[in-house]
Amino acid sequence: MTSPVIEVTDVVKYLGDGAVRVAALRGVSLSLGSGQLTLLMGPSGSGKTTLLSILGCILTPTEGTVRIRGQSTAGARSGDLAKLRRDHIGFVFQSYHLFPTLTALDNVRLALDVRGVRAGPAIAKAKSVLETVGLSHKENAFPHELSGGEQQRVAIARAIVGDASVILADEPTGALDSENGHAIMTILSNIAKDPSRGVLVVTHDPRIIPFADRTIHIEDGRILDDEVPGAAIH
Repeated sequence: MTSPVIEVTDVVKYLGDGAVRVAALRGVSLSLGSGQLTLLMGPSGSGKTTLLSILGCILTPTEGTVRIRGQSTAGARSGDLAKLRRDHIGFVFQSYHLFPTLTALDNVRLALDVRGVRAGPAIAKAKSVLETVGLSHKENAFPHELSGGEQQRVAIARAIVGDASVILADEPTGALDSENGHAIMTILSNIAKDPSRGVLVVTHDPRIIPFADRTIHIEDGRILDDEVPGAAIH
């Protein structure tokens, strides 16, 4: 196992109150290593999104512990959790979440602005990561001028520009056709080769299993199995 970037131990999460209270997670423990791409798979209602939100410090567990780079989130206030997210976690969503009035370059640079990086270095770094995802030629394009695959590349660039310890991707190929989905997974698998960073992809799509270094199956809030495929596409 590579060095862990995020660990959760015996995590339980209840959602709702009273008669509608449900256990979304039931004693989940896992450790995400750097230098690998992990898939989290399971049916609707299995707890995938809840677990992703806890790993990303968006939700706090009802019981159990979460550690980011060895730092426990127990007792952390909202500002502390926001700092952990900013310093260590990059998010990629199915619906891209780009700002429609900003260019590709500015959408990426925004992630550095909130970290206090000065304009010159921020522009240079944003240009560099856009090149990494193959979009140097589209840095001045607005989201409506980009295809779905291109918008997702911008979203990935924004997630990695701050040198996050882990990239959490929620159905990143869900809105894309097979060709674009394959291209996005190729980018994510290349990013996952970085020994300082881990990538977790939540997905329903079995076509992307060959990209995984590791596949975790969750159902009814419990981890069913945790396996390493025979070979990954890199």
